Amino acid sequence: MSALLAAEGAASPSFPILSAVVLTPAIGAIVVALISKRRPEVAKQAAVLFAVFTGALTIGVLALFKTHGAAFQMLDHVRWIKDPEISWSLGIDGISLWLVVLTGILFPIAMLGAPPHHDEKSFYAWLLLLEAGCLGAFLALDVFLFFVFFEIVLVPMYFLISGWGYDERKYAATKFFLYTMFGSAFMLVGAVSLAYLHAKGGPVTFDLRVLAEHQGVLAKTTERWIFVSFAIAFAVKVPIFPLHTWLPDAHTQAPTAGSVILAGVMLKLGTYGFLRYGLYLFPEASAWAAPGMVTLGVIGIVYGAICATMQKDLKRLVAYSSVAHLGFIVLGTFAITQQGLEGSVLQMVNHGVSTGALFLLVGMIYDRRHTREIAKLKGLQKPAPIFAAVFTVVMLSSIGLPGLNGFVGEFLILVGSFLTQRWWAVVAVTGVILAALYLLWAYQRVFHGEPDADNATFRELKLTEGLVMAPLIGLIVFMGVYPKPVLDRIEPAVTRLVHHVESNSDHREPRVAHDAERGK
Repeated sequence: MSALLAAEGAASPSFPILSAVVLTPAIGAIVVALISKRRPEVAKQAAVLFAVFTGALTIGVLALFKTHGAAFQMLDHVRWIKDPEISWSLGIDGISLWLVVLTGILFPIAMLGAPPHHDEKSFYAWLLLLEAGCLGAFLALDVFLFFVFFEIVLVPMYFLISGWGYDERKYAATKFFLYTMFGSAFMLVGAVSLAYLHAKGGPVTFDLRVLAEHQGVLAKTTERWIFVSFAIAFAVKVPIFPLHTWLPDAHTQAPTAGSVILAGVMLKLGTYGFLRYGLYLFPEASAWAAPGMVTLGVIGIVYGAICATMQKDLKRLVAYSSVAHLGFIVLGTFAITQQGLEGSVLQMVNHGVSTGALFLLVGMIYDRRHTREIAKLKGLQKPAPIFAAVFTVVMLSSIGLPGLNGFVGEFLILVGSFLTQRWWAVVAVTGVILAALYLLWAYQRVFHGEPDADNATFRELKLTEGLVMAPLIGLIVFMGVYPKPVLDRIEPAVTRLVHHVESNSDHREPRVAHDAERGK
C-alpha cells in the first residue's frame, strides 16, 4: 500500500489544499454558530465569506489540477485509526474535480440568492456544515471516511427542510431522512464486509485504491452481494426509480436554498458513488448489474418526464424533471463506454447548474406571488420581460438545446450508450422529447397570455438577483459552446476507469469507440 501511495502522491503540493477545502466550511459553521442571535447580519456576512473563500479554494484546486493526469492528485493522507486502518485520505481526479468546483460555486450563490425569512444564524451554519460534508464525500479516498461524509450531509439537510421549509416540511424531512438512512445502513454493512473479507486475516484497510487495485480477492458472488449493498445506498440518494418517492416531497417542501443544493450537489453523491465506488471497486459486479441498472435508469427518464408533465406545482415539476435527468446519468454510467461516462460526469455538472438555476427562479416567483401553482401564474412575461428571458435560457438548457450546456452531456450519453445498450438508448431519446413538452408547456402557461390583476404587478428581476444568476447563465452558455476544457480534464480519469473495468471483467467497449478516440 505504501508504494501505491508514494506513486500517486509524488506530485502532491506541500500545502494540504484539499483538507483546507473540506475544513474551511466546517470551521465557518462553528464560527457562525458562535455569533450572537442578535446580530443576524453578521452571521450572514460571515457565512458568505467562508462560502466564497471555499469557492476560491476550489478554483485554486482547478488551477493546480494537471489536465492530462489520470491518477489522483493533490493527495492528503493522514492515518486516523491504526487497526483497522482508517485514514483521513483525500484526493482528486477528473471525475471528482468538477463536482468539487460546482459545490464551491453553488453554495455562495444559494446563500446570496435565497436568504431565509427567519433564524439566519442557524440556517447558514447548517448550510456550511452541509457544504463540508458534500466536499468531503467527493474528495474521500477512504471508504469509511466516505461513509462518514455521506452520512453527515443528512443531518443539516434534515434541519434545513424541517426548520425553513413549507407547510408539509416535517413530513418531507422525516421521509428524506428515513429513506437515505435506510440505504446507508446497507452501505455500512457492505463497507465493513469488503474491508475484512479483502484482508483475509491480514491487516484490514479501508483505503479505496488498495481495495480497488487488488481485484480477484473476493469470490464473484461475494463481490456482487457487496456491490448490491453499495448500490442500494446510491440508488436511494440519486434517486433511481422506484426509490425516488422522497425526492418530490423534499424538493417541494425545502426552502429555495435547500432545493438548489439538494438538486445541484447532494443528488450527485449517488451518481458519483456509482462511478467511484461502484465501477472502480466492483468492476465485475458493475458489468454484471449493468443491464438492470440501465433499465431502471431509462424507466426513470420516461416516468419522471411523464410525472413532470402532469404537475400543477411549478417547483414539483422541476423536482420530477430531476428524476428524468438523473436517469440519463445512470444510463451513461452503466453503458461503461468512454463517451457514456464522460457524458455522465459532464451531465452531473450541467444538471447542477441548470436545475439549481431553475429552483432559484421558481423561488423568486414564489417570493413575489406567494404561490407556485401554475394555474394561478399567467402572463408574467409582460410585466417582467428580463425575468422571462433569463427563465427561457435556463429552461432551454434543461431541455438540452444545442449551444447550451444540457445538450453536450445528453448527446455524449446517448452516443456512448448506443454502443452497448442500443435499444435503451433509443427509448431514452423519448425523454428529450418529453422534456421539451413539459417545460415549454409550463413556460407557456406561466409567462404567456394576458396577466390578471395579481400577475400584472409581478416585479422585474432586480439587479442583485441578476448578479446572482449571471454566473449560472455564463456557465450554461460557456459549457454549451466550448465544453473542451471540461472534457479534457474528465477524459483521462474516465479512460483509466474503463480500462480498469475491462481488465477485471468480461466487459469490452466496442472497437468503434476506441477508434473514434484515436481519431480514426
